[in-house]
Amino acid sequence: MLMPSVAVLLEMRFDMDLLEKMEQLLQDCREDYNKAKGGNKAAGTRVRKVMQDVKGVAQDIRKEMLGTRED
Repeated sequence: MLMPSVAVLLEMRFDMDLLEKMEQLLQDCREDYNKAKGGNKAAGTRVRKVMQDVKGVAQDIRKEMLGTRED
């Protein structure tokens, strides 16, 4: 089921590749996140790296949304 914010983005003819990339990054990170919560330091490092990647994708999405607003 789509979250309201995703539905709004779809209506704006949003490039789903970026959103799908973010979703995939977060899904792939789930196991390491749980390991890190259990005290695994290496998993915590991997989670932090993925969060930096998510931040970059979020910035790309933000730029794209600003571009559609200006059109």
